[in-house]
Amino acid sequence: MTKIVVEFDMAAVMRDGTVLRADIYRPDQEGPWPVLLSRMPYGKGAPSLLAMLEPTALAKQGFIVVLQDTRGRFSSDGDWEPWTHEEQDGYDSVQWAATLPDSNGSVGMYGSSYLGNAQWMAALSRPPALKAIAPQVTWSDPDDGLFSRGGALELGLSLPWSLAQGIDTVMRRHAADGPAVVGDAVAALVKDLDEICTTAYWETPADHHPAFVRHDIRELGFEHSRREPGWAASCRVAGRYQEVEVPSLIIAGWWDCFGQGSLDNFTEARAAGRPANLIVGPWPHPGPYSQVGDTNFGLGASGDLMGFRGRLIDIQSRWLRQWLAPDAVDAEPPAVQGALPPVLLFVMGSNQWREESEWPLARAVETSWFLRADGRLTQDSPLEDEGSSHYSYNPHNPVPTTGGSILMSSEFRAGPMDQAVVEARPDVTVFTSEQLTADLEVTGRVRATLHAVTDAETTDWVVRLCDVDPTGTSTNVVDGILRVDTRPDEYMEHIIDLWSTSYVFRAGHRVRVQVTSSNFPRWDRNTNARASDGTADQMTTAAQGIGHDAVRRSFIVLPIIPDVTEA
Repeated sequence: MTKIVVEFDMAAVMRDGTVLRADIYRPDQEGPWPVLLSRMPYGKGAPSLLAMLEPTALAKQGFIVVLQDTRGRFSSDGDWEPWTHEEQDGYDSVQWAATLPDSNGSVGMYGSSYLGNAQWMAALSRPPALKAIAPQVTWSDPDDGLFSRGGALELGLSLPWSLAQGIDTVMRRHAADGPAVVGDAVAALVKDLDEICTTAYWETPADHHPAFVRHDIRELGFEHSRREPGWAASCRVAGRYQEVEVPSLIIAGWWDCFGQGSLDNFTEARAAGRPANLIVGPWPHPGPYSQVGDTNFGLGASGDLMGFRGRLIDIQSRWLRQWLAPDAVDAEPPAVQGALPPVLLFVMGSNQWREESEWPLARAVETSWFLRADGRLTQDSPLEDEGSSHYSYNPHNPVPTTGGSILMSSEFRAGPMDQAVVEARPDVTVFTSEQLTADLEVTGRVRATLHAVTDAETTDWVVRLCDVDPTGTSTNVVDGILRVDTRPDEYMEHIIDLWSTSYVFRAGHRVRVQVTSSNFPRWDRNTNARASDGTADQMTTAAQGIGHDAVRRSFIVLPIIPDVTEA
């Protein structure tokens, strides 16, 4: 294809009469052509989105590409409430796209994050013209990574995201008041964004954030989900997979803030009997890059090479074409020929792509590693009472977020990062194994069990798995949080979900586990007082203890691949 045509702001009328607008990229040749639809709240002409979605390249490959602003955003009419209308509008938009001139009547959807969830919502509405979806880095249960995790608010994600989306909302709201009013309102909001690391993140209460009140955008705050259960239900995929009838290509990242949700989408879609493929790279949320945090995973890890399988966007388009226009599959370039395996994983540490037939891997052996009172991490369980490890958690001085599967303001980088500053703190307990005599591959979901005690009425438990290299540098692999109501001064069992990974601990390295009670501002701070309204003046210090005896054992369960050399 040497020429394409672009049509801007093409109107689609929803069932309630609201007009949504889209830019359409089409081949400058007579069709019929399959249609790719992406629906977004971020502005269909945003350069960063165009670079990711590549509508020009896809149109040259023989697709009609439709990029649509969601309801109430940028060029589209109506009032925007995040997630609320995507199921109904998704149905109407798919059916509209199928009737475009030169369309073959088959529509696929693609895009990441919010755009990925919009695909699931459309698929749940079951429009007849929708034939396949390719959701990238998106969630399954919004209370497991989007709004909250383990009961703690995803403050690091929610605050900058909501404030950034508030810019268009504020501009639309004050449009009739004149440029000066609009300028002042936007400037005030941007100031909060610019100073988020030193000011807004620290404001309380986190679940009724003052910044949302200041700018009158409370409807955009993620804590809204706690007051309006239907809001969360409008973007929840979990529990509804039987309603999805189309195949899915699910793309995930080990360092993505929605990484576990993407894996859950795959496993549940397959369990429901739906065709699904999974690709997991060592990627953060913004994109399929090879450099993440402090680690360069190699050029083959990037979405441009994919271990020399071709570009990720071309792998997606090839997969989508087989469902939208199967007769045209052989016309694709040789670089992306060949069937996609059910699962394609990037194994960190060995830094290699590996094809698998399933997820999770049935050959993984769940192995317990015990936290010992002397700071050791062993596969031997305590046989007698070793006492407890103790520390104090002060929410006025929380443990700073340092790497991880995060999407936060730019001061906080996702990925594996040196944990020296974190591990030097007195409120972080550390348990370390002996040097490994052989490579150890951990591939699957990691969970920790703590028998712990606190003198607080409510508190948080944060567990992090780390890799310690021969120089003593400790880098994070996976982590998780659990917010609990307690019986003060009584040991209780708590299970913390650290999500999933695929990581090789090299021979000569050591395995380490951190236990603490905060990771701020990624997750909001627990005040340690159940009746607290979440304000800083009601925060109290908690005395924390971790048990190490034969009855009150604390341990982490690692899914180990028995022979990494043959896996």
